[in-house]
Amino acid sequence: MDILWDIQKKRRYIAPDDMTKIASEFHISRTELEGIVSFYHFYHRSHAGNFTIYLNNGIVSKQRNYGVVKKSFEKELGISVGETTDDKLFGLFETSCIGLSDQETSALINFQAFTDLTPIKVKNIIGQLRKGTRLETLSTIPKNNIQYTPAKDKTIFFKPYNPGSSLKKLKKISPDQLINIVKRSKLSGRGGAFFPTGMKWEFCKNNIADQKYIICNADEGEPGTFKDRVLMNKYPGLMLEGMAVAGYAVGANYGYIYLRAEYFYLRDKIEKEIQHFRAKGFLGKNILGITGFDFDIHIHMGAGAYVCGEETALISSMEGKRGEPSTKEYFPVEKGLYGKPTIINNVETLCAVPRILNMSLDSYLKIGTEATKGTKLLSVSGDCKKPGIYEIEWGMKLRQFLKLIQAENPYMILFNGYAGECLSEADFDREISGENLLAEQVHFKWDDPIEYARKMSAIGLRSGGSFMVFNSNRDLMPIFKNISDFFVSESCGICAPCRTGNFLLTKKLKKIMLCHAEKSDLEDLEKWSTIIKQSSRCGLGKTSTNCLLSAMLKFPQEFNKCILAKSDFNKSFDLKKVTREYDTIINEIEKVHG
Repeated sequence: MDILWDIQKKRRYIAPDDMTKIASEFHISRTELEGIVSFYHFYHRSHAGNFTIYLNNGIVSKQRNYGVVKKSFEKELGISVGETTDDKLFGLFETSCIGLSDQETSALINFQAFTDLTPIKVKNIIGQLRKGTRLETLSTIPKNNIQYTPAKDKTIFFKPYNPGSSLKKLKKISPDQLINIVKRSKLSGRGGAFFPTGMKWEFCKNNIADQKYIICNADEGEPGTFKDRVLMNKYPGLMLEGMAVAGYAVGANYGYIYLRAEYFYLRDKIEKEIQHFRAKGFLGKNILGITGFDFDIHIHMGAGAYVCGEETALISSMEGKRGEPSTKEYFPVEKGLYGKPTIINNVETLCAVPRILNMSLDSYLKIGTEATKGTKLLSVSGDCKKPGIYEIEWGMKLRQFLKLIQAENPYMILFNGYAGECLSEADFDREISGENLLAEQVHFKWDDPIEYARKMSAIGLRSGGSFMVFNSNRDLMPIFKNISDFFVSESCGICAPCRTGNFLLTKKLKKIMLCHAEKSDLEDLEKWSTIIKQSSRCGLGKTSTNCLLSAMLKFPQEFNKCILAKSDFNKSFDLKKVTREYDTIINEIEKVHG
């Protein structure tokens, strides 16, 4: 994939001759290589322009300036989305969420970020590039936009950081003692899966192998999520230190950061921090004088595939294949990267470990709730006055959080991104935590929203990190259509329920939006969504209809107002009857006129 990136960036596309040479060099078929190139969004097989523009078409962007910004790009360039100018200077394309939901409308130009776009800004950017102005002078790394942290003694992530401080503590504890600390902290995967981190590390350590790997999953592709971007931008060393600590715990010598292509502008900063760590003796051989503690880190760039956030798909991508999830015959801690035991944790999870070691386990356990200790990072966007990053103590009530972000007349909350769920006012008294999480398996009927709210108030909301607010003035159906379109685009296509099912859902949603639907269409929507959820191969398909199912439960009025009875659609229209009448009329006309 590094070679494909080098060619893409140099030529602006990957030519047939390039693929022939690469296939020969790696002893794979040309067809297999074409399958790899076509899988990733940011590889092109025709010229993408010397300045390749990707405009974010996520739902928050569309509710900001997306429409006028898109028209402005098309006007200034004289092309439509998906085209390249005749002189090959510019290419204009759309892409899904690029991790800048708090600064919309946004775009990437040669993977440099441009935020808060307006038509005036677009005109200036294109004009300056045509004059020969260097792209780097027009773009800056997006602001961190940290809006809130808890009390000083309860802040874990966004507080002063002393590089290497947790690594020095490893001189006095063994790998087994370290794993025990992580297990007792109740730290779980902060990417959304929430698998116990200490348990995962213990499984990997107990698998004997000549090589093990640590992978930091920085493929933050869930729409509306940007917390990992801020962590990597503000404290890249904290992530590196967390990876090194994990390496010490399980006996791994190599670590890789799988960095999403949308964060290319962070690569140099992270690479410089890696070099700094090597110079300080925090990476390399016998780190800080600890005999046998050898660990180093390299960056691997993704190429635009949401499904690569799934750990087995990520491994396939790192091995230079299509990022398709595998069956769970083995877990990565048994056979992961190159068939070796592998730990995969996301950025927030790995950053938490050095903080726990530095503040002491006892201090950490005093923060949060009984089931979920510590703090949580939330990426907030949408209809609120203070979008950005919030570090909150687990246990905060949703209603309190909405007040904190100054939500404007909140009607629906898209919680945990497109793969998450829709929350309504009936959920506002729930807390953001993992308390009584198993109770969520119980299906509470919506016949009585008040009773639903009473029962659900005892059940916590465990967040992966995305929090999008929509007020009562928003039409919800385009939001659901945007989500469905996203999963159609991002499905790897390997299993029929996800590949075909989500496509059919988009057709059904379009019919509903046109007010051409009947009650049976709504029943089909719920039935098909359930089938996709239950029978898809990986997490993408299994979560792709979460939002739709929860929206149909909590916002039935949004769907019912679109049924056939409230439209001018003529169900009784009979094409055969009309054509018969047409033939009769034509015959009569011909008789009259001889």
